Amino acid sequence: MNENLAALVPELALLGAAVIGLLAGSWLPRRRQWIVAALAAVACATGLVATAVTMATDREQTVFSAAFAVDTATGVGRLIVLTALLLVIGMSVETVRNHAREAEYWVLLLMTGAGTLALVGANDLLMLFAAYLLASVPAYALAGFAKDALGTEAALKYYLMGALLGITMLAGTGLLYAAGHATHYGRLDTTLPSAPYGLVAVGLVGVLAGLLFKIGGVPAHFWVPDVTDGAPAPVAAYVTTLPKVGGLIAGYRLLHQALADSDVNWSLLIAILAAVTMTLGNLGAFFQTSVKRLLAYSTISQVGYLLMALAVTTRSDLAQRSLLLYLAAYSLTNLGAFAVVTALPQARALDDYRGLARRHPGHAAVLVVCLLGLVGTPPTGVFLGKLEIFSATIDGGYTWLAALAVANTVASLFYYLRWLGPLFLTTDTAAVDSPEGWGGWSAVTAHLAGVLSLTLGIAGQAVLTVAEGPLLS
Repeated sequence: MNENLAALVPELALLGAAVIGLLAGSWLPRRRQWIVAALAAVACATGLVATAVTMATDREQTVFSAAFAVDTATGVGRLIVLTALLLVIGMSVETVRNHAREAEYWVLLLMTGAGTLALVGANDLLMLFAAYLLASVPAYALAGFAKDALGTEAALKYYLMGALLGITMLAGTGLLYAAGHATHYGRLDTTLPSAPYGLVAVGLVGVLAGLLFKIGGVPAHFWVPDVTDGAPAPVAAYVTTLPKVGGLIAGYRLLHQALADSDVNWSLLIAILAAVTMTLGNLGAFFQTSVKRLLAYSTISQVGYLLMALAVTTRSDLAQRSLLLYLAAYSLTNLGAFAVVTALPQARALDDYRGLARRHPGHAAVLVVCLLGLVGTPPTGVFLGKLEIFSATIDGGYTWLAALAVANTVASLFYYLRWLGPLFLTTDTAAVDSPEGWGGWSAVTAHLAGVLSLTLGIAGQAVLTVAEGPLLS
């Protein structure tokens, strides 16, 4: 049994910082609680350095009786999660500064981030469920951090949906264990093909229900608009971004490692879920006037595109790298849009952004890059991600799904333009005139995310060259 703790430096860094931050926050005066935020940033940076070193050695391994896999997919997932977590920390500074529970905010963020990293490397059903809980429970508290009416409602809905689908996931885990007499993916891959079809099918649906909750996919998407709207903007940015990285990589590993040879037609099931998710998300976004609710439905539609990669997990060699590239590009682009929303707390509706290009062209430029990036416009990273996922879907035999995704992409341009249009109009309102909206960490985060999204798109060909071939052993 390999218990090499050095392979888990990123996860241990976040958990260690959470424990130290909780203790330090109990003694630090309120004006000094920013130290816990600095500690959180250092933990993320430590994880990034450790991940880079691990990937440079090109050594794949498993730890804790092979319950956790450290391979290329885990490494890329860690890079995405830790970079995104740093951006969330940056955009949270003004939101929680001098808050009575500032230290607790950073601790909760570190804990749920560690849970997301655990999802990325989960190679066993029990590990998968434990990671689900660690990623979810602190996020429920973060959703209601503001303790206002909307935040309380958001936290309650988030918790109830998470508890219900968590129980469903646990039941599915039990059924798959009963069918395959194991929880480790490698052993399930050899036992599930000869197991009763119905037992495997129902168990898989149960486990997928929990993962669909994490990523915000249909039919487990109902919490997304209300939680995004009710939670503080940095928390909304978190819950619409990082859980998707963990949940989708976890789902990909489960299907690739444990169910590749199963008779259950999970590929068609996920293709249908992808089609419904992207279409429903776009339809819901058409009629939104709140920027946060528009981004909420936008993120549902993005899940539909990402699920396409899972549908062709074993049918296309392009699926793995397209999923990871899309996740990286989407994370940067979505966080950039939310960082602008965080920097302009008084601008809550689309019309509140009228005249933003004249008053602050930098913020307007970031919004243009990020919103057109979410459509899939070159040269942003999402364009390359969509191109790769569409190619993988066609290569996997789901041409109809790729055609539907193209139609949804074109349709999504409408509601993004509804937001972009007012940026360049004149206005007499002062919703975007507040001086405190122009500077600070949120503005820096927004510009950084926009630049990174463009950089990934421009340098994407090199990324694809490096990522050639399967990433999961």
